[in-house]
Amino acid sequence: MLDVRRMQVLRAVVNSGSITAAAAHLGYTPSAVSQQMAALEKEAGIALLERVGRGVRPTAAGRLLTEHAATISRNVAEAETALAELRAGRTGRLAIRYFATAGASMVAPAVTRLRKEHPGVRIDLKLVESEDTLPEVEQGRADLALLVRPRDGRPRDGIRLVHLLDDSYAAVLPTGHHLAAKRVLDLTDLAHEPWVGCEPPGPCLEPVTDACAAAGFTPDFVVQSEDYATAQGFVAAGLGIALVPLMGLGNRHPGVVVRDVRNPRPVRSIQAAVREVSLAQPALQGLLGALADAAAAARPDSHVRAGSAVC
Repeated sequence: MLDVRRMQVLRAVVNSGSITAAAAHLGYTPSAVSQQMAALEKEAGIALLERVGRGVRPTAAGRLLTEHAATISRNVAEAETALAELRAGRTGRLAIRYFATAGASMVAPAVTRLRKEHPGVRIDLKLVESEDTLPEVEQGRADLALLVRPRDGRPRDGIRLVHLLDDSYAAVLPTGHHLAAKRVLDLTDLAHEPWVGCEPPGPCLEPVTDACAAAGFTPDFVVQSEDYATAQGFVAAGLGIALVPLMGLGNRHPGVVVRDVRNPRPVRSIQAAVREVSLAQPALQGLLGALADAAAAARPDSHVRAGSAVC
């Protein structure tokens, strides 16, 4: 295989017209340049230079390699420029994975800001049905994924989890329900009610079942919808009550009321997962900052505070 560095020495010799001049330009001794040329000719298997008076000129093979050396030099310069642009966050691509309830309130404003701050960065957005989007980052399909995960959960090797938001659950009751008169409900108030499920098994259902277990009961799910809007429809029809995260109540059904819950109050932790090796990227840092600000603006307790009742 041809040595690329020796090809650049050949280029200097051809451009300067002599080994001595090339050595002076490169900061080498003439002997070192001659050795490099001898080694390159051995690799090429053909003469590259011929002597002309006190100088040298390239053979046909020498001209060919000199042209390729110039191309390689340009390509390296272009690569260095592209790498500098990427390091500065002016180019590149960010793949983002998110779940539905985080889309409008967090992802949309964060991406809007990212495009203003890093207009040259291509953004690949994909909605993932499951709240457990961590495998997308682990397997390199995404640079950042939003997920629901216990706040004290241990991160995987090479993965950084950045806490963004604690999203509390509220009770959703049919209009006219006997518990609707209370401003705040204890979780045990719901122990003997029929429940409408709105979460599939996984990280979003666990805060609800864990809180109910802490309160001393197991919820009786009579309907399973796995969708917040549909669950509200079932509740409005009088089929049961539901616990819905506040971020899932952006579109409120007119036939339900929402009440705060305590003792205990179920909470799901929304986090961003990124690979440790990617954290130095300015665009990714900018995205994390934008998500943090969007999460602060979307903080659920701005919608339902302890002691309040929302109809």
